[in-house]
Amino acid sequence: MSGFVGDTILSAVLASGVDTIGVSQGSPVGLTSRAYPAIRHASLANDPRFALPMDRTPALDGAEFVTCVPPQARGLARLFQPGRTLGRDLDTTTAFEGMWKSGPAERGEPTDLLVVGGGVAGLSAALAATRAGLGVTLVESRPFLGGYSGLFGTLEGEDSPEESMSRLGAEVLADSAISVLTSAAVFSVRPGLARLHQVEPSNGQNRGRVVDIPAARTVIATGSIERLPIFAGNRLPGVTGSLDAYELVTRFGVWPGRNAILATATNPAYRLAMLASDAGIEIRRILDSRPHSASRFIAFSRAYGMVQSPGATIASVGVARAGGTLSVHVEGRSGIPLVTDRLLVSGGWQPDLTLWHIAGGASQWQHERGRIEPRGDLDGIALAGSAAGYYSRRGCIQSGADAIDKLLGRPRRQVDDPTIDPIYETPDGPLAIAAPDPDTAPAYLDGGPGLLQRPVPPRRRPWQVLWRSGPSGLTLLSEAPQPLSVTEVAAGVELDLIPERAAGIVAQERVASIPLASEQDHSVTDLWGPVGPGDVPPYLAGRFGPDAKVVRLLTAEPRALETGALIFPNSDTRHPREAIGVVLRFTSEGPMALVSSAVATAGLPVVVRDKGQTVPATAALQAD
Repeated sequence: MSGFVGDTILSAVLASGVDTIGVSQGSPVGLTSRAYPAIRHASLANDPRFALPMDRTPALDGAEFVTCVPPQARGLARLFQPGRTLGRDLDTTTAFEGMWKSGPAERGEPTDLLVVGGGVAGLSAALAATRAGLGVTLVESRPFLGGYSGLFGTLEGEDSPEESMSRLGAEVLADSAISVLTSAAVFSVRPGLARLHQVEPSNGQNRGRVVDIPAARTVIATGSIERLPIFAGNRLPGVTGSLDAYELVTRFGVWPGRNAILATATNPAYRLAMLASDAGIEIRRILDSRPHSASRFIAFSRAYGMVQSPGATIASVGVARAGGTLSVHVEGRSGIPLVTDRLLVSGGWQPDLTLWHIAGGASQWQHERGRIEPRGDLDGIALAGSAAGYYSRRGCIQSGADAIDKLLGRPRRQVDDPTIDPIYETPDGPLAIAAPDPDTAPAYLDGGPGLLQRPVPPRRRPWQVLWRSGPSGLTLLSEAPQPLSVTEVAAGVELDLIPERAAGIVAQERVASIPLASEQDHSVTDLWGPVGPGDVPPYLAGRFGPDAKVVRLLTAEPRALETGALIFPNSDTRHPREAIGVVLRFTSEGPMALVSSAVATAGLPVVVRDKGQTVPATAALQAD
């Protein structure tokens, strides 16, 4: 494949026409900036420590990579796979982004302030901190600074988003008190310490490294995650979030397909439609799930001559023909489906509270806004920007400085977060949810690396009713036997699978991974070391009995089981309440888990539910 200077591996692959990861439960899954297999250099051993993320790895001339995910087809059958797919088997793998999380970490330089996120809020926080005399380390997961304010346009009295991002970015890069790490993703944080994975070129190759950064204070400015509307086929190849599409076209000049349909419950997606039209892409229709909506973007798109359908919700999406064209079915409208190369979707915005929860922060469901929002404070950690719940660019910029005032105990000023009168700017609508359809492609709850599908009760034939009774399928998302993303928890609330009052508790328990240990613990610099009491999060206290033990799981073949995978006494893994343990993390000795005392003492065989698979294992007590 070929690309241009500045491409990532992911953007080069997408520009070459590959838009499919592989197949999960018989249905293809699209390749996006939030869902991709981990890769490694072809010359390196298949070791998790050498895995790299496609979206943060620069494309270097002559580099050769292989995915860390096993292929769906083997031998000669691989020659006959469609050219637009990576051909990965998604039913037997856990090798999405994050394999490196189980590797050892090197010690980084201590800093007065760590800023996580290089959008306008993070940039503003870094500059405010240096004005207060602090040394700053700013970490941005993308290869560039600035964030995504360009998708949201300009309010009266503001400069353009591009001008704001460029000005703040230039000031940060020119400030000698700020150390900037790009292509670096923080994946664990606690007061005083953060752990990140960075990709950097070294001797003509891309090298990944895991780094622990001691930080006296931390600002989390990770922005918002775009939610995925829930309909059958919502992760088929060709279905793309508006934020993903915006990044591809503005940062990398990539726009797959020559026409598109837009399905949205938000106003910024209309701006994307105009950008696409300016780029020569035909926008065949805009489906807005809100029955009556108005905004400056909507008015502008009408001036472009775009056909708009208010109150229209997608029922399902299918593949129209082998070339990848999509057929879009609209709820309540029979007849010929809409046909398009790409379907752009926007289901609203959920503050990215992943790191907040990992650090121990609390949250709650905000009914009026239809999202999970942060609650309370953490010692030495502050939120800023969209992650803190702010809407406007002005509010996000001011919130960065406010976060510094909060951390330093200084008097705080009111953050100006203006909103336009709803008469002129209709608020975002609720997440669009179609009726379940078990006969078509799956409906997923999120567009990220997880593949959690919307629970659909299996269809029963008339004769089956006679001997099958009781509920079947998943009825409470809080009991799903796998970790959840914050957007999956939000979707669970919308689907009545999680009570609103319990959303914050579920998010804190199921989104958070195992926190970093205390600084004097050896495991700060070596995650491969023994698991101690400090590695067991408080919310697991008593979950598997008062005398639960930390054990090592012995499997027939070496396997990196996912943190949060539940452990059962037998092969019946359908009911999470019957779990007798949970995987804590992977170490040099193998997966470590917390299990009930009876199982740990007797060394009994167990079964781990990992990414939908059942993995036989034996529990062995670790040495004291």
